[in-house]
Amino acid sequence: MKTGPWSVGRSAWVLLAACAASGATAAQPDRPLHRFLAVALSPDASRVASVEGDAPPSGGLPTVRALVIRRTDGSGASSVPLACGVAPQCWPSSPIWTPDGRRVAFALRAPGSHARSIWSVDADGGDARKLLDFDGTIVELRYDRTGRLSMLATQGAVKEVGATEAGAPVTGDLSGPPPEQRIAVLNGDALTYVSPPNLYVYQYDATPGGDFVGTAAPGDGDNQWWVARLYAFSGGQARPIYTPTNPRQQIADPRLSPDGRTVVFIGGLMSDFGSTGGDVYRVDVAGGRAIDLTPGMKASATALGWRCDGGLLARLLAGDGTRIVRIPPAGGAPELVWSGQQSLSGDGAGLSPACPSETTATVRESFAEPPEIEVGAIGGWKDLTAANAGLTLDGRATSLTWKSDGLTVQGWLLTPKPAAGSPVGMLPLIVQVHGGPAAASTPSFAGVGLTQVLLDHGYAVLRPNPRGSFGQGEAFTLGNVRDLGHGDLRDILAGVDAAERTAPIDERRLGITGGSYGGFMTMWAVTQTRRFKAGVAAAGISDWLSYYGENGIDQWLFPYFGASVYADPAVYARSSPLAFIDHVKTPVFAYVGADDIECPAPQTQEFHHALAELGVPTAMAIYPGEGHGLRDPAHMADAERRTLEWFDRYLK
Repeated sequence: MKTGPWSVGRSAWVLLAACAASGATAAQPDRPLHRFLAVALSPDASRVASVEGDAPPSGGLPTVRALVIRRTDGSGASSVPLACGVAPQCWPSSPIWTPDGRRVAFALRAPGSHARSIWSVDADGGDARKLLDFDGTIVELRYDRTGRLSMLATQGAVKEVGATEAGAPVTGDLSGPPPEQRIAVLNGDALTYVSPPNLYVYQYDATPGGDFVGTAAPGDGDNQWWVARLYAFSGGQARPIYTPTNPRQQIADPRLSPDGRTVVFIGGLMSDFGSTGGDVYRVDVAGGRAIDLTPGMKASATALGWRCDGGLLARLLAGDGTRIVRIPPAGGAPELVWSGQQSLSGDGAGLSPACPSETTATVRESFAEPPEIEVGAIGGWKDLTAANAGLTLDGRATSLTWKSDGLTVQGWLLTPKPAAGSPVGMLPLIVQVHGGPAAASTPSFAGVGLTQVLLDHGYAVLRPNPRGSFGQGEAFTLGNVRDLGHGDLRDILAGVDAAERTAPIDERRLGITGGSYGGFMTMWAVTQTRRFKAGVAAAGISDWLSYYGENGIDQWLFPYFGASVYADPAVYARSSPLAFIDHVKTPVFAYVGADDIECPAPQTQEFHHALAELGVPTAMAIYPGEGHGLRDPAHMADAERRTLEWFDRYLK
């Protein structure tokens, strides 16, 4: 738009002061999954710089991260020594090569603060030089053709960038202007700001002439992205290029053409900054009408980039697979370049390019194949790393499609690997609903974390992509507008029917779980049907009416509900679990981060309180210091253990 087991029926909530760092109950791989968070290919394609580290046993992002530079011929790799050593939150980020390929610049977070410094090292990781100390956050380092280093910088930041991060304390005088993220250029050992002080800039690109374009909005950056406009920036001034006229269109990933005359971007209904999907648009930098280059496309563009020859590339989510396509400059049918049931990540259409060689670097993974860095021409990639060799999904992933209300809906069914020589019995099924609503379950490695734990314990897992998800075009993504929880729940229940036709699923042992939108759908589903015998809701929404005044991102609600809660309370009440709470008989465990500003803790407390008063088995955990989604490995392990115990109690 994250202690001991409870006894059956216990009704209580706990604010955890500390959690034991216990591992998952199920068998885990012999070594942790290695994650690659950023990759940057040098201009001559001879080296790749990457930020990487080992993920915690319960999944999530690495708590210790390294900057590594590898030769693409496989002849060597160097881990760059960091000024703050090897420690949690000593995090390098945003590696970028100088135009001549001789050095790599990167931002470095100081542990225990929001402060950043910028460093530069040579191509082999040596000769470290500090370029800047800064009291605030820095993201998206870029070099332009003249060698200037630009970035997005927030002076005096009170939290990390993004609404999913833990919120700042809600205390004191809150009436002053919030810190704004601005485009800045490094001038000697100081920053010169290019964008004005009253605009929060979300994403940007540099023109050949030294100016910039970007998406921005005034006010609180966590809350205003849904009304962002496209601007040109020069000399501290902003000139509007494009303003969406449809409130159900957000804009993301602006990319300047090589000649600097036009901007392409992704436009569509998006429920969270960073969860990108929609059609591809083009507009002149001088301004004017934006042209939809992919109208009616039965897929969602998720990232854009330019080829060395000036051609426009887009990464698409199309049904159950990823595609790389070339977009004709005047519009028309996209030309397929590559496709697969895999995920690709890297700068520029999911690929980090080197010109003029057309070599690319990417991180590729699937449900069964763990991530590795790969280098080569598009579709001709070769593994550069083997950090996760031998890790695999202990189970099977199958793409399913089914019909619901005349729509074709897609999802993934994951089933456990049967024990050797044992007959396949009837399987309990857990439905995992993705966040969003505008997002999707995609082919990313599932051999660690909760999914693998559930498979190890004999559960099948269904990951549906109901209406409102990316992957089937804008009309499908708009399918749950002013209808949250209704048509999308019918899609999910039809998906359970499809799973039961495909695998030996025990209808008497169905569970449901999810976080954010998935947490809401868990709370909602148990008020609408008794098919599910247990639920686990993470960071859910129980009452849209009270939620409107509690959260820190109320702008996202207008595109989905069409009005504020004060103007049209009925449409919010129609989708509120608490309005139907007396229907619930399903036991539900709910948890949330104490500092979640997207789905605040009171929403979980309200739901738990209602179930407790009605005598429905329930439990609750609130994790300190956490935002929208858990980051602390101890908290993640605790929530995973509680989730498994809850499902085992009611489905086994």
